Amino acid sequence: MRHVPYWPVTLEHGDIILRPIRQQDRSEWTAVRQRNREWLQPWEASNPVPGGRLPSYRDMVSSLKTQAKQGSALPFVITERQSPGRVPPIVGQLTVSNILWGSAMMATLGYWVDRDRAGRGIVPTAVALATDFCFQELGLHRMEINIRPENTPSLRVVEKLGFRYEGLRPAFLHIDGVWADHHSFALTAEEVPEGLLRRWVAAR
Repeated sequence: MRHVPYWPVTLEHGDIILRPIRQQDRSEWTAVRQRNREWLQPWEASNPVPGGRLPSYRDMVSSLKTQAKQGSALPFVITERQSPGRVPPIVGQLTVSNILWGSAMMATLGYWVDRDRAGRGIVPTAVALATDFCFQELGLHRMEINIRPENTPSLRVVEKLGFRYEGLRPAFLHIDGVWADHHSFALTAEEVPEGLLRRWVAAR
């Protein structure tokens, strides 16, 4: 592992802002999650250990901050400017995880968004911002996204951004209580020399 330069970092485009997740976000983050429980539940990671539970918010943020310091993750919340003078509210979360250095220079990206904000280009913009940061600032070579075959909204995100389909991974992750198949998508830095955000904005 290695230290990630420029972290913590805030990334912005238009009204979309990615900033590091914080312990003081707990109340707002929890409220968004509870409001979207039915929307998010089918795609939620679960603990396959009998009787196992997912970590609390406090433990999750503490673990993510440690991973960020070690250079293995970039934990963001997605916020959106809505009214002048008001603090942009949390509308989702995006985490770059499993960062591998050395000969791999790759990472995995995951995200969720408030159902009321879905379909407005927020997630593609956030994914493009994070991917460009990883490629252009950190020097990573490959970004991977794994999605349940039934998760149509997320499949639309990688389609819009031009991530390349690489195949089906049977029983890849434990999701909502079962080992679930995932479609795997990837993009390399050479495929977006102009930057993924610039390509996404031009295509809209």
